[in-house]
Amino acid sequence: MSHNTFGMDVKTKRFVEYDSEEELQALIPTLSGEVLHIGGGSNLLFKGDFDGTVLHSAIRGIEELSSFASNPFMNEDEVLVRVGAGEVWDEFVAWAVERGYGGVENLSLIPGEVGASAVQNIGAYGVEVKDVLVRAEAIDLQRGEKRVFENAECAYAYRQSIFKNALKGRYAITYVTYRLQKHPQLKLEYGNIKAMLSHKAQPSISDVRQAIIDTRNAKLPDPKVQGNAGSFFMNPVVSREKFLSIQKDYPQMPFYDVEGGVKIPAGWMIEQCGWKGKSLGRAAVHDKQALVLVNLGGATSDEILTLCNTICKDVQEKFGIDIHPEVNFI
Repeated sequence: MSHNTFGMDVKTKRFVEYDSEEELQALIPTLSGEVLHIGGGSNLLFKGDFDGTVLHSAIRGIEELSSFASNPFMNEDEVLVRVGAGEVWDEFVAWAVERGYGGVENLSLIPGEVGASAVQNIGAYGVEVKDVLVRAEAIDLQRGEKRVFENAECAYAYRQSIFKNALKGRYAITYVTYRLQKHPQLKLEYGNIKAMLSHKAQPSISDVRQAIIDTRNAKLPDPKVQGNAGSFFMNPVVSREKFLSIQKDYPQMPFYDVEGGVKIPAGWMIEQCGWKGKSLGRAAVHDKQALVLVNLGGATSDEILTLCNTICKDVQEKFGIDIHPEVNFI
């Protein structure tokens, strides 16, 4: 249960943690059957015991790379930082903010580890990892060979990457390199961040980080107290025509113009369907953030899935929009 934040009482046949690329490469010939590589276990729902090997990275370290003068990937206003996949994501964000390096402050308090950030293309408050990621280093779990994926090779889209699709399960991320700003350009357009900082004439990235931490703490349950996987559903992107059609009936509907259409908050639609704070058995919708499903204590995966499917059905019937889980079912 310590490796899945939903608090599912499940077991695996074999659990192996490694702390270097070389150790992982030495492990590969010993692997047999199904292999699952996890990070912090914050985006998973285990449907039962895992009959295989679970791998977990303990590769640590945060390293500033060479100066811009000798690096074609950066300029004098930027810094490249190479981070071990086993680092806790929010601890890396704190490290960057403490040094005045901008670019990831909007991603404060997202659960999980650095390796998973490259797989999931995590995002929040108008920023996604793809905006700052330069490259991801990885080990082929079949051949043991190392490969470096440049940003353009990762096929990033909203909560998507090549590691979740064409190469799902094939590679283990070992290091991720990010491009950060020495003179940060703040992004305050999403949510209520701008309003929270309105009393600041010139807010800093530390101010932004604290505002986002306060917001997330107020809305999201602590998985150590109440099992959950963070945001359970992805926000759907619909065509402008579809959006305008729905907006006629729901003029108060929040929305964001994005590439390819209009993003509508899934949490808002779930709340309009009356699910906020409601439960089915021991699974429930969080009473402060309808995007989050929670384990009330002893919930089974079937109870979580039944709640998920029921919500998806209700949203489709009310709005004509399909919403999909962000959480991976194992």
